[in-house]
Parts: sequence; structure tokens; C-alpha cells
Amino acid sequence: MFGILRITAAALVLASIATQIIDESIHNDFVAKEYFSYFTIQSSLINVVILALSGLAAVRLQRESSLLGVLRASVVSYAVVTAIVYNVLLRGIPDEGYVGIQWPNEVIHVWVPLFLLLDWLFGPSRPVLRMRDVRIAILYPLAWLAFTFARGALDGWFPYPFLQPNGPDGWGGVAVYVVGIAAFIVAIALALIGISRARWANTDSVWASRRR
Repeated sequence: MFGILRITAAALVLASIATQIIDESIHNDFVAKEYFSYFTIQSSLINVVILALSGLAAVRLQRESSLLGVLRASVVSYAVVTAIVYNVLLRGIPDEGYVGIQWPNEVIHVWVPLFLLLDWLFGPSRPVLRMRDVRIAILYPLAWLAFTFARGALDGWFPYPFLQPNGPDGWGGVAVYVVGIAAFIVAIALALIGISRARWANTDSVWASRRR
């Protein structure tokens, strides 16, 4: 059941992104180099891969490898932060230009992050992770930030208002947001790893019984 749900969620995310691209392209509002620069879009594409892999593992009644478990914890932390940042900081900000179909936004920013979190809490096959695995979870956000600021320095475009150094709060405000969100990602990843290590949340015995 969890395997089918994960594969379905992967297909839904892919359909959401495809819908946005097609809709914006029809209305001459699609700019690929900007669209694919958003953290939400990049992390959603990563979600598709990880959901599909973990879904296939569950369908085949295989336990996840430690690497897949770390990657799944990472994408859950990205999704939770994405959902919170979008709904707290970005929801309600008027869109510039064409306002497209809205259901993909809700899927990517609300429903899939919620599913990923519930899946981590209650799904089978979750491996026991090490606390130092949190280092892997922070690699992609740091790489994305480096790319975003390097690109912004060249063409002046930033994907999110709170990352714009020429905004009212300047670089100081940007630093506060960056440090705060990075700390939030680390905290969530540590909490997810802690859950994988908790005796009450360990699914080893249940999984072993299913394999028998």
C-alpha cells in the first residue's frame, strides 16, 4: 500500500510540474532558466525520484538501504520547510505576469509535503540512520544557495523576495532568512533521523514479519 501511494505521489508531482510548464508555455509566460531555478521545483523533481525508488522498494517488500533512507529524510525536510516557507512567507504575494492554474501549487506546497511527512512517520522499511547523516541533508540547500547568489550577482534575478539583497532589509535581512531556514532544515532532518532511531518508531519487527 505504501509503495503504491509513493509511486502515485511521484506521478502527481510530475503531473503538477508538467501542467505548470504547459500552461505557462501556452500563455507565453514560461522561462525555463527561471522556472527550474526555484528550490521548490528542483526539490520536487528530486522528490519524484526518491518517491519512485522508495515506492518500488516497498512494492517489492525490500528494506531501504541506508543511503536511500538518508535521501528520503533529506527530501522530507526540504518538503516540510518548503511548505512552511510558502504558506508563511509567500502565500498571498501577488504574482507578476500570468496567474496560472493553481492546483499544482497546492500539490507541491501542501499535499505532497504532508504526505512525505506522514509516510516517514508511519511507513514501513525506514532504516535506522546515524545522527551524522544530517550532513548529507544540508548539502543540496547549500549548493542551491551558492548557485542562486552566483546567478543573482550576474543577472540580478532572485527566485524569492526574501533573498533579494537590494530589498528593504539588505544583505542583513537575507542573512537572517538564510541562516534561519538552514537551521530549520537541519533541525527537521535531525528530528527525522531521531525518529528513525526511536524504539517506538522502529519498523524492523513489522517488516521482518511481512517478509516471512
